[in-house]
Amino acid sequence: MSIKGLNSHPYIPNSVKEVQDEMLKEIGLSSLEELHSEVPEEIKLKREMNIPKAIHSEYALKNHIEKLLKKNVTCEDNLNFLGYGCYQHYIPAVCDEVNTRSEFLTAYGGEPYNDFGRFQSLFEYESLVGELVDMDVVSVPTFDLSQAASTAVRMASRINERKEALVPRTIHKERFLVMKNYCDPDISFTFVDYDEETGLLDLEDLKSKINENVCAIYIENPTALGFIETQGQEISDIAHNVGAISIVGVDPISLGVITPPSQYGADIVVGDLQVLGNHMNFGGGQSGFISTRDEEKFVMEYPSRLFGIAPTDVEGEYGFGDVAYDRTSFGHLREKGKEFVGTQSALLGITAGVYLSLMGPKGMYEVGQSIMQNCQYAAKKLSEIKGVNIRFKSPFFKEFVLDFNETNKTVNEINNELLKRNIFAGKNLSEDYKELGQSALYCVTEIHTKEMIDTLVEELKDILN
Repeated sequence: MSIKGLNSHPYIPNSVKEVQDEMLKEIGLSSLEELHSEVPEEIKLKREMNIPKAIHSEYALKNHIEKLLKKNVTCEDNLNFLGYGCYQHYIPAVCDEVNTRSEFLTAYGGEPYNDFGRFQSLFEYESLVGELVDMDVVSVPTFDLSQAASTAVRMASRINERKEALVPRTIHKERFLVMKNYCDPDISFTFVDYDEETGLLDLEDLKSKINENVCAIYIENPTALGFIETQGQEISDIAHNVGAISIVGVDPISLGVITPPSQYGADIVVGDLQVLGNHMNFGGGQSGFISTRDEEKFVMEYPSRLFGIAPTDVEGEYGFGDVAYDRTSFGHLREKGKEFVGTQSALLGITAGVYLSLMGPKGMYEVGQSIMQNCQYAAKKLSEIKGVNIRFKSPFFKEFVLDFNETNKTVNEINNELLKRNIFAGKNLSEDYKELGQSALYCVTEIHTKEMIDTLVEELKDILN
C-alpha cells in the first residue's frame, strides 16, 4: 500500500487519512473523534501523542532497530555468573525450530485456535513435566513461578479455608512480593527463620509458628540462595499434622539428580519452565507450572485449563480436550471462577515439552550432574581466594553464596570491576538479605567451561589483591 500523509504509519493499520475518511463516510461519521463521543471530555488527551516519526522504509526501520539492540550488554559478549531466577542454560536447536513454527509462534498466547495439535502439544508438555516432578496433574503454563506459587497458596486456602501461609526468610524476595500482592488481603504471610550456619529452615521456629489457621507452608528447593533444603519430609510432616498443605517451588532442571518434592510429602509442586529450553530473553523468558496428585480436592481448585485424553464417541478412538472446563473462569460464570486467568505463556510450555522429550531421563541426569560438578569446582576455586568464603555449610545445586566481608571491598565495587572485564558477577545480596553483609550469589551451569571458571577466579584474585 502506498503511504500518503505525514502522520501515517506503515505499521499502524488504517492510519492513512484517505482510508480513514472513506471508512468514516461508510458509517456516517465525519471525524475519528465522533467514534469516541461517549468518552468524557475531561479524560481525553488534548494534544498529539509523543510518537516518533514513522520510518517508511523497511530497510531503514531494520537499521534503526538493530542500532537500539546493539546498546544491550549480552551474555554472548560477556561471561555470565548471574542467576537468581533467570538462568543461562544450553538451548538445543530443535527447541527454537519447533517454537518458531507459525502455528505456535503467531498464535494467541502460543495456543493456535484451530486445533492442529494444540491440545496434544500441551497435553504432551503436561505429561512430560508430570513425569519429571513425579506428579499426576500439571497446569497449562502460568506467567512464571511467582504466579504459580501465588496461585498454589490460594488453592491451599480454598481447600482448607485458612488465611495464613508460612514462608522461609530465605525466600526469593521479588517472588515473595508478587505472592504477597497476589494474595492480599485474603491471606497473610509469616516468615520462618533459618539456621545461620547451614541456611536450612529452623524447624523449632517453624513449629512455634504453625497453627490451625495456616493454610500452607511454602519452601523453595533448591532455595533462592542455592543450597538444598534437606529437611523436606520434616517440613511436610509439620504442615500435615495441623491439616496444612505442603507447597514446594522447585528448579525443574535439578530433578534429574535431586529427589522430586512429591517424594518428601509435597502436595503442590510449582516451578519455572525457563530452564527447560527457553532463552533468558533479558528476564522475559519466564513461564511457570503447577502440579498436584490426581485428587479431586486439588484438581477442582486449578484456576487455569488442564488438557487430558479421553475416549470419543467412536469406539477405540481417543481425543485431547479440556478437563473439568466449567471450573475455570472461561467455562463458568466469571464471578464464580476460581481466579481470573487470561493469556498465558503456552509457547514456552510447548518449548519445555520439546526440551524434555529431547533430553529424556538420561539427558536430564547428565545435565544435572554436569551442573553440580561445574558448580562444585567453581565454589572450591573461588573459596581458595584470600578473604572469600562459602557462606552456608549445606549441599548446593547451581548457585552458592560467596562471602566477601573479609575482603574490605563491597560487592558493588567487586561487581563493577568485574563488569569492566566483561564478566557479569553474582547477584548482590547485601540489600535483600542484610544479615549476610557483603555477600553475592554466584550461578554456574552446564554452559560454564573450566576455562570460563578459571578466568573468573583469576580476575577476582587480581581485583581483591
